[in-house]
Amino acid sequence: MRIRFRRVLGIALLVALGVGGVGAIVTQPFVTPLPSQPPLVDAARLRADVEHLSVDLYPRSYDQVENIERAAQFIAGEFANAGASARSQDVSVQGVKYRNIIARFGPAQGKLLVIGAHYDSHADVSGVGSAESGFTSATHTPGADDNASGVAGLLELARLLGRNPPPRPVELVAYTLEEPPYFRTDDMGSAWHARALHAGNTAVEMMLSLEMIGYFDDTPGRQRYPIYGMSSYYPDNADFIAVVGRVADFGAIRRVKALMAGASDLSVYSVNAPPSLPGIDFSDHLNYWHQGYTALMITDTAFLRSPHYHRATDIASTLDYARMAKVVQGVYAVSQQL
Repeated sequence: MRIRFRRVLGIALLVALGVGGVGAIVTQPFVTPLPSQPPLVDAARLRADVEHLSVDLYPRSYDQVENIERAAQFIAGEFANAGASARSQDVSVQGVKYRNIIARFGPAQGKLLVIGAHYDSHADVSGVGSAESGFTSATHTPGADDNASGVAGLLELARLLGRNPPPRPVELVAYTLEEPPYFRTDDMGSAWHARALHAGNTAVEMMLSLEMIGYFDDTPGRQRYPIYGMSSYYPDNADFIAVVGRVADFGAIRRVKALMAGASDLSVYSVNAPPSLPGIDFSDHLNYWHQGYTALMITDTAFLRSPHYHRATDIASTLDYARMAKVVQGVYAVSQQL
């Protein structure tokens, strides 16, 4: 019943899009890019990090505790190498201790910008059966796009911010436990981080979730949308990055979209809609909404374009690192000019 209700609301939204003013609110088609010249991002380094996470540290799922801890150690080491003030936040769930890894840049005072990405990958433990290893390629995805791409972007941001400190405090957070069975629960790593910020009365300007940022496809018709009619307002080529948030985050989306669009020639589209639109709250930004913070998702739209989502084929060779580098440039521009 709840799913049906959400879909009815989503369809109502698309009907509303037929009214020009409301359509402009949702899609924001006339945002003027704010030009900047961000440093070049090393696409080869992005690929190396994705390969390390999706191959050497495979699988990074909640049931493979040793590997997920190795991933945490790798991220912590890269943050430290970038010159960050790095720390970990324990996330204890059902007697098992996991970790968020946090890197801090910029001044001590001021409203915080949080940029995060989850480093765990999807697993379906019900399908393992008698596999001696505890996993198979059919049950435990390599998670190259979901979400080694977001983590690789986070690591490259750390290197850029280490060389060019931001004018405001920035926390880069690599989250544990975004995937099922903890997805949309209070045990998500991002829920732990958001609660800690709220408990500490931390002033937060905005949170950005990097949720799958590496899959692009120029084939006409490759891009899909959650409900009928959205293709009238958005491209059918999967050649853009999306900035996603609530209607209440209209101004924040407009600013982020303008900064990202001015940082490179990559197309940037945006959606601000109620949570009833399927997929709009499917990542770590959801937990910051719960704590009253402005939070947006930066995404390649995940299962709405990639045929590899949560499959054994989500491997490093399927990603477009040149365009992924441009996404990172856009997020870097946000960190410097928000």
